[in-house]
Amino acid sequence: MLEDLTFKSLGRVSYFETLQLMQSHVKQSNFKNEIWLLEHAPVFTLGTAADTKHLLDPKDIPVINSDRGGEVTYHGPGQLVIYFLLDVKKLGFSPNRLVTTIQNFLKDLLKELLIDCYFIKGAPGVYVDGKKIASIGLRISQGKSYHGVSLNFDMDLSPFSQINPCGYEGLQVTQIKDLNGEASKLQLEKLVIDLLKKAF
Repeated sequence: MLEDLTFKSLGRVSYFETLQLMQSHVKQSNFKNEIWLLEHAPVFTLGTAADTKHLLDPKDIPVINSDRGGEVTYHGPGQLVIYFLLDVKKLGFSPNRLVTTIQNFLKDLLKELLIDCYFIKGAPGVYVDGKKIASIGLRISQGKSYHGVSLNFDMDLSPFSQINPCGYEGLQVTQIKDLNGEASKLQLEKLVIDLLKKAF
């Protein structure tokens, strides 16, 4: 368990600037375990396994190459992004264990909001009724993790139709607000922090 874990709520921040901040954070000699909660302005990001054929029609939404794992995804206002800047070596976590821990945290979170979800082997993320509600993309460098999870909360989902989400043609997406209209952003962030304190 991490005793020195800090949570930071960063509001709406630029993807590119946040990527640079994460990269410099994991290189620090006085590294601190942090989990960042934030949202991004509209952006498509390409993971290290991304094939540009899955970027169907970006229109005026910027496209940024990222060093996280995975395929193409969309970030935008109303999506809760959680970045895990953790010393996984110190935690004794393998990459698989980290992904499993994050998936189980998301399952517990959605259960608290009365939403039943499931996982698909070989396709990291969380699904509800055949639609994706959360994506997972991580990177581990020198024993430290960064990047993390994007959870659709209350957003315009239409830009997802401009890509094959996570490289899957025709994959539909959903969000918390469409499944539980009572959930508030404040309630969601509090739940996230409470559950992650238990997970790590």
